[in-house]
Amino acid sequence: MSMDTIAKSWLLAQPQAKDSVRLFCFPYAGGGASIYRGWAQAFPSDVGVYPVQLPGRENRIAERAYSDMGALVEELAQVIHPYLDRPFLFFGHSMGTRIAFELARTVRSKWGRLPLGLIVSGGRAPHFPEPKPIYHLPEDEFVAALRRFSGTPEAILQSKELMQLFMPLLRADFTLDETYVFAEEPRLDCPIAAYCGTEDQEATQEEMEAWASHTSAGFTLEMIDGGHFFLTTNKDVLLQSVTKMIGHYRSTIAGKGER
Repeated sequence: MSMDTIAKSWLLAQPQAKDSVRLFCFPYAGGGASIYRGWAQAFPSDVGVYPVQLPGRENRIAERAYSDMGALVEELAQVIHPYLDRPFLFFGHSMGTRIAFELARTVRSKWGRLPLGLIVSGGRAPHFPEPKPIYHLPEDEFVAALRRFSGTPEAILQSKELMQLFMPLLRADFTLDETYVFAEEPRLDCPIAAYCGTEDQEATQEEMEAWASHTSAGFTLEMIDGGHFFLTTNKDVLLQSVTKMIGHYRSTIAGKGER
């Protein structure tokens, strides 16, 4: 398989030559690339928006989902490497924040590249282990625990058939997220912008503020009205702010010449 064919399954759209910046977006546990539908329209036309489709969901539901962060990030680094020839940013929500963070560290160690900025939303800083893991629970308890996140629609939780279809993905994603172990490395020399839901129980303001310790290049935190899924319930406010943030990052490199 050519890299282009592989990238087509991982990226919903093929990166364009006209992109002057590329934004790669990573989903929450159980989520797919479709959660970022419509995002591209929110940004200037030379900002390419590339939601990443992980195996095991949506158009890749027949594939086995990754349950190990190291293996996933290693594969992802190879997939996106050809497209890091422009300034790029990573955005992740919840589980996606850890994927984005580890991917930033991996492209740094492999190729000496860094994102213009790491944008993290609704996911506690990576050095905090999951306080209430659920990935190992028996099925009934696992399903009951999923309601805590309100990311899985009730219609799916109530249907035995649908749950059978989604269970391998949900188990794999929660295993990926909750068995992730943070390892010490030098701080990232790129800014981190964090977004926190005012009512989010899964990633509190204090847990989001702690992302500041992972950058040597500037940190911002913005509170957005909503619970854990402000990403969808308050999308417009989030997108306006992310657009501004990208503009700000771009003007800083314009002054320095590109990295």
